[in-house]
Formats: sequence, C-alpha cells, structure tokens
Amino acid sequence: MARFDLTDAEWALIEPHVPVAATGPLPRRVRERFNGILWRFRTGSGWRDVPERYGPWSTVYSRFNAWAKAGVFQVLMDALIAEAASRGQVGLELVGVDSTIVRAHHESAGLAVAGETLDALEQALTEEKGAPLPTQRRVLRVMRRRPHRTPPTRARLPVGTVPPSGGAGRRGLRRPGSAGPGAG
Repeated sequence: MARFDLTDAEWALIEPHVPVAATGPLPRRVRERFNGILWRFRTGSGWRDVPERYGPWSTVYSRFNAWAKAGVFQVLMDALIAEAASRGQVGLELVGVDSTIVRAHHESAGLAVAGETLDALEQALTEEKGAPLPTQRRVLRVMRRRPHRTPPTRARLPVGTVPPSGGAGRRGLRRPGSAGPGAG
C-alpha cells in the first residue's frame, strides 16, 4: 500500500457505495482503481501519469468516467457526510465560499430595462421632481442587441441534377441527355 492509499477502515466506509458488478472487476482491483483516481486528483497530474501500481491509466480513467456519469461520487459524498453527521463530526466551520472567484454574466453589470418601462420611469421622475427632462441628469439607456442573423445556406444539389431555376449552364450542371454548352 502506498503512502496516501486508503486504509482498511476508510475503505470499509467507501466500499458499500462503490458498484461492483457480478461480472466486473475483483473488489481488490476496484480498490486499486479508486486509489488511482484519488492519486490523480491529489497530485493534479494527468491521467497518463497515474502509477502502474493502480493499473493501466486508461482503465483508471474509464472507471472514473463511468462512476462520474453514474453519480457514484455524489452518492458516496452524501453517504460519508451522513455517516459523519451520525457521529457528530460534521462542522460547518470548514465550509466557505470565496466570492472573488464567482463569475457574473456580462449583462449583469447593469439593469436591462425595456424602452417603454424606462420612458415611464423618466416620466414619473419628472412628475415627482417637477423638473423637465432636459435639465435632469442623462439616464443610460440599455438596448437589447438584436440576435445575429446568419445568412441562409444554399442547398447543395447532387452532381448531375438540374436546379429548379433552370440555370443548367451554371456550375457545370447539365440536363440529363444534353450534350452540354456549345453543342449544336
């Protein structure tokens, strides 16, 4: 067992939540693959750098991918949190959110208001303050961009067919049975 591999006590908590099919890998190999997945995320290295003691890197990755798609890690996390809560070992002092990395949509920088709504707000402000609009501070008007229209694409006709517009001379297309341009 390597330095950071799961101990027998840790594996006893995890093993019931890791699927093992009747025709699948041996439980010993499942533990090796799980340790390989943990090694990869602990070190931050690529999948190809997973040591051979955990099995072929492609097998470790395939196992991780299948488990992730099946939701095994979410079920495992929920079960481990429930186990820790039953022992009274869950502490919210370890939970934190760093707002410096929370990204906002580019349109969240300002309030998008429809033109009619903005006009009504300006009118209400004028009536409340009693000042005509030209003497008030200018209000930034946010307009919605019109969706970018892509030009319609031309349908490509199979070779040897005639376009419906009768343009038989264009793009070298010929009517079946014709001798072509310039034939007399």
